[in-house]
Amino acid sequence: MDLNHVATFVRVVEAGSFTVAATALSLPTSSVSRAVARLEEELGVRLLHRTTRKLSLTGPGGQYFKRVQAVISEARDAGAEASGQSVQPRGAVRITAPIDFGPLGLPRIITALARKHPGLELDMMLTGRRLDLVEEGIDLAIRAGMLDDSSLIARKITPSELGVYAAPAYLKGKTRPRTPADLRAHDCVRLRPRRGTMAWRLEGPDGVHDVAVSGSIVADDMGFVCGSVLAGAGLGLLPIEIIRKDVKTGRLIRLLPAYALRGTGLYVVWPSQRLLPTRVVLVRDFLVAELTKLLD
Repeated sequence: MDLNHVATFVRVVEAGSFTVAATALSLPTSSVSRAVARLEEELGVRLLHRTTRKLSLTGPGGQYFKRVQAVISEARDAGAEASGQSVQPRGAVRITAPIDFGPLGLPRIITALARKHPGLELDMMLTGRRLDLVEEGIDLAIRAGMLDDSSLIARKITPSELGVYAAPAYLKGKTRPRTPADLRAHDCVRLRPRRGTMAWRLEGPDGVHDVAVSGSIVADDMGFVCGSVLAGAGLGLLPIEIIRKDVKTGRLIRLLPAYALRGTGLYVVWPSQRLLPTRVVLVRDFLVAELTKLLD
């Protein structure tokens, strides 16, 4: 296989046009088109849909592009380093994070990164869902909780702990729980797990308690759970680092302070089978360093 054809294909997809790619490569458009056509012949599959107005990847083309883009990008950087050129990171880096991380200072961190490296395009996807990094073509993910995907490589930023909290409005006129079992008598705002039950596992001085709590509100997003607890809907099992300011201002009160859900953490993760381009390594290390300082 001619790697020049592969590199040309990557440049065409990045440019979104045969003409733009040809200009960047200082080649005739016809030569660029032939290179991609020959690559398709070698692979035995169509990689691009071509129309007079639009250029788009086929299904197999999208998968192939994800795999080879990192290799070609790394080769470019290696060539620049070998020739003594200063390598400025360029290109897109796709990052996903929990939607409730917005108020935690993530926008400030991403803004600082963009200013430091203006050649980067930082594509942020904030969502309550855990996206499939390989299927969605995502480079990095910030994740909280327990990691259960062995296909990912993780760098732990900080251990995490979830405690039981409530708003003063909810607690007014109610008997506060003294033991984990007392939680069954309260309305609890529950986070829907990806698998397993919605029981709260609390570790304390007398061991581990699995409490089957109940309540009228269930959500699949921690930000929504936090907001509902703040609004007085009930008790919530909430991450300490997210609601720290609300505790300081008295908007939330911690209950059963000797008990918590432990063993979770905050991580930056990426697919294990992917060779990381230099720009992704740079972004990963920046995120780890800045999030560590933020949550220290």
